[in-house]
Amino acid sequence: MNAPLRLAVFDMDGTLMDSQDFIVEAMTRAFVDMGLDVPARSEILSIVGLSLFEAISRLKPNLPEDRVSAASQKYKDMFIKLRAERGGEASAPLYPGARQALEDLHKRDEVLLGVATGKAMRGVDHAFKAHDLAGFFVTKQTADLHPSKPHPSMLLSCLSDTGAVKENAVMIGDTSFDIEMGRAAGFRTLGVTWGYHSESALRTAGADILISDFADVVAALDELWSVSA
Repeated sequence: MNAPLRLAVFDMDGTLMDSQDFIVEAMTRAFVDMGLDVPARSEILSIVGLSLFEAISRLKPNLPEDRVSAASQKYKDMFIKLRAERGGEASAPLYPGARQALEDLHKRDEVLLGVATGKAMRGVDHAFKAHDLAGFFVTKQTADLHPSKPHPSMLLSCLSDTGAVKENAVMIGDTSFDIEMGRAAGFRTLGVTWGYHSESALRTAGADILISDFADVVAALDELWSVSA
């Protein structure tokens, strides 16, 4: 009897890639250019994973919608400029152990991999090219094509793309938005503590398992899949 399909969906920023310096610098430049007070680094990192409009709305709740839209575009412009200055997404490294975990999972015929990220598709394509990641993933869902996390739309599209069922699917992420999205879609959830939200925030969001090292990803996924089997 063939093993059922298993689906593992990864967040990108703060989970696969350490892109915090890129994000903070681009947001800082955007706010300065628009004459807005710059939020603290911790505030900026707290909104990573949300769609850009939602993220800036949370950082500046009293900002009119047209100014939020302008700030969103300014952030995109600054991010593109930074990408050119720093040699592209390769300057935002993968976390230690990420590639090995992806390789180990990719070797298993019953396991399919996806990404669900607050990045736009253009940013994902740049990151995939810079880090040679495209061959690992069969589905990629981005903030410019879906409602912002924690809405489950991205994960429901992952299921549709792969033919997997939610009972055999796991969302892996570093923020409460990832965990809440996973739970909303009926996925198991794996929280990673090396990213942008605290361990307590991940627990409060309802993560089924927390890990602090990429070397533990495969074992944690197997544990979650065994529960759903």
